[in-house]
Formats: sequence, structure tokens, C-alpha cells
Amino acid sequence: MAKGYIIGHITVTDPDAYQEYIDRDTPILLGLGGKFIVRGGPSETVEGETLERHVVIEFPSYEAALAAYHDPDYQEVAEIRRRTAQSVILVVEGTE
Repeated sequence: MAKGYIIGHITVTDPDAYQEYIDRDTPILLGLGGKFIVRGGPSETVEGETLERHVVIEFPSYEAALAAYHDPDYQEVAEIRRRTAQSVILVVEGTE
């Protein structure tokens, strides 16, 4: 079965408030089977335009990734991200 991924491209507009999102989303997503593969760190846009920060969270399946994104506890915490950052969030299926 192919793994699933939540991929986020983010530009933080309020770093102090955004830290609360990081602190609260981590245990939720880990508890739902997620594993952080990429979480910020240096990056270089080599083609096109993008946001500043990149996050990739791996899940056992595409369905698990979708379920984690739609989880009510995560959605409550996601409101913090929506207020403190500009973001594009995708849920994608990996290859087998």
C-alpha cells in the first residue's frame, strides 16, 4: 500500500503565535500515525515561486493522511496556523 503525505508550504507572518501551532500540532499528528520527514530547515527555490517554509509528514496510507488532516483536534489547532501564516496544504499519495 502506498504511503500518504501531508505537504505544507508556509510563510509565517507571526512567528511567536505560530510557535503555539507547532507545539500543539506535533503530538496530534504523531498520535495519528504521522512522521515528520521535512520540517522547515534550509531550502532553495530553484524554479518558480513558493512560500518560505516546507513541511512533509508521512502517514501509513493516503487515507490515513486525509483522516489526520480532517481530524477535529487537528482542525482546531490548524486555526492557529491560518491566523499566523499564509499556507498551501496538500494531501498526496506516494508511490509504492
